[in-house]
Amino acid sequence: MSKLLEVKNLEISFQTFFGEVEAVRDVSFTLGEKETLAIVGESGCGKTVTASSIIKLLPQPPAFYKGGQILFEGEDLVTKTEKEMQKIRGQKISMVFQDPMTSLNPTMKVGKQIAEGIMKHQNMSYDEAKKRAIEILDMVAVPEPEKRINQYPHEFSGGMRQRVMIAIAMVSNPKLLIADEPTTALDVTVQAQIMDLMKRLKDNLNTAIILITHDLGVVADMADDIIVMYAGQIVEEGTANDIFDNPIHPYTKKLLYSVPRPDMKKDERLHSIEGSPPDLYIPPKGCSFFDRCDYAMNICRENNPQFTKHSDTHMSRCWLNQKQAKEGN
Repeated sequence: MSKLLEVKNLEISFQTFFGEVEAVRDVSFTLGEKETLAIVGESGCGKTVTASSIIKLLPQPPAFYKGGQILFEGEDLVTKTEKEMQKIRGQKISMVFQDPMTSLNPTMKVGKQIAEGIMKHQNMSYDEAKKRAIEILDMVAVPEPEKRINQYPHEFSGGMRQRVMIAIAMVSNPKLLIADEPTTALDVTVQAQIMDLMKRLKDNLNTAIILITHDLGVVADMADDIIVMYAGQIVEEGTANDIFDNPIHPYTKKLLYSVPRPDMKKDERLHSIEGSPPDLYIPPKGCSFFDRCDYAMNICRENNPQFTKHSDTHMSRCWLNQKQAKEGN
């Protein structure tokens, strides 16, 4: 399958009053057409910054691209001007944001908000765009779309607002949809409905998806590949089967142990990851997970490990998997 998106050695920093924050550090990955890639990790690990950098939504300053490339259909988005990006956003790449209540305009009817994107990217009149908006709301399973287009966001439930956000993102049948925590603050049943909706849209419209989440359980049945991020770096990547059946990095294992499982005993408690991520004002020179790892060695404190390849699809960044590190510890 051909590559739709290729991120190479991406580095994103923020210039603050206290100094430079290295939010994304040497991140590389590829995404094929019609594939789903999940980027998982704790809050603050660089997931959203990575996703926002693809569509160039980070305010510059304070953010700046320190290095790397973002190749979409062979073109480097890092070098694109804002005017050029406006032709790509919504048309070829769309994004569903984390909180639909703050992303939707509370003073505008839902139908008008959907119609705006249609008129901008498809050169339709308002009446034509309104008709198309009804069709899209029906496509994302919003009941009574003819009535709903004349309602305001506060008249929708959380799950229905998220469906509206997905509808806005899908108006132009983009080749890539970036979904940033699309199930946050939704109950389990609604989460499943939203994920099922995105999966159906992907299959019907042949759209590739980047799914940003801190919950590995959400992506189990949807992701083709999974990237695990920690402290602005990728610490493990592989297929969904690789990550769930054979997690290698201690951080990935702890993330999986913190998710409820069907086989849990009645009195068994969920595991938590003790400690906090490192301060990225001064990133550690060794492994970023050193202070929270149960298997840390002396070399982990001093040297950041390179990727170890476990199979054609599975890699992790951990000294435990490198024989020479164990011998020299």
